[in-house]
Amino acid sequence: MTLEINSKAPDFTLKSINAPGEKDDFGLSDVNLATNVGQRNTVILFFPLAFTGVCTQELCDVTSGLAAYGELNAEVIAISVDSPFAQGQWAEKESIGITIASDLNKQTAKDYGVLLDDLIGVGSVSARAAFVIDKEGIVQYAEQTATPMELPNFDAIKETLAKLN
Repeated sequence: MTLEINSKAPDFTLKSINAPGEKDDFGLSDVNLATNVGQRNTVILFFPLAFTGVCTQELCDVTSGLAAYGELNAEVIAISVDSPFAQGQWAEKESIGITIASDLNKQTAKDYGVLLDDLIGVGSVSARAAFVIDKEGIVQYAEQTATPMELPNFDAIKETLAKLN
């Protein structure tokens, strides 16, 4: 079950190869929700797997409209269970410009209530889901799509962000 509106969003610290910031010896940065608390809103997009058609479409579409999220005082963070190195190769290949964070141990997907037990026989992955977290760390929008083949309602996400500013 996904998080409810008006609940406190669980913080997380995940690794990313394409996030801005200080890099460790492996070229990875830490990504966490707490960085944005008090500063800006956060859109969290869970997606099942890198290098798949619908996931590529989703993150490329969001990348092409990234300025609109910035104007709404929001940072977009995409999260999947892929390794940060696979995510980095995918982001480079597809020119994905948003931060992609690795939930390799699947704890963040569990915490947000969006971990699928098994997807087409490949094991547990995150569902396709979207959350808007306000500057205070409170969930203002939560959606898990009926199937991983469906995209979240990005108009509703932007409407929610607009109301927060």
